[in-house]
Amino acid sequence: MSQDHQPFTPWHQSVTKLGRTVCVKGDLIGSEDLTIDGRVEGRIDLPDHTLTVLPNAAIDADVAAKVIIVFGSVTGSVMAHDKLEIRGSGSVSGQVSCVRLVIHEGGHLQGKVDMTTLAINSEAAQSADASSHLAPAV
Repeated sequence: MSQDHQPFTPWHQSVTKLGRTVCVKGDLIGSEDLTIDGRVEGRIDLPDHTLTVLPNAAIDADVAAKVIIVFGSVTGSVMAHDKLEIRGSGSVSGQVSCVRLVIHEGGHLQGKVDMTTLAINSEAAQSADASSHLAPAV
């Protein structure tokens, strides 16, 4: 097999890493998993992917991702469409919305937590809102 045609391995996923010396001010929007070891100020949006915040990372941003794993520091609103996991060295400060929440011994969480089935409630609310504006059937 030539090197041009590498076999596809289903367990291989693209992961982007922002290193310790990287500082981003603005919006990070992506369609792959992201690992951050530096600083981010602004907004992070990974709706179908995992955000991993390493121990040296300092995030001051509104964050939305499918899964968020925190070893470092996150300040801002956090929306995990599936799971928020705060490891022993991690801290989250701000408003949190998630379906599942895991806080390891030593992990810190300060703020308001709303644990709902985000996708289901959002779709149901939109559907109910849309149907309330329909004209009555004749």
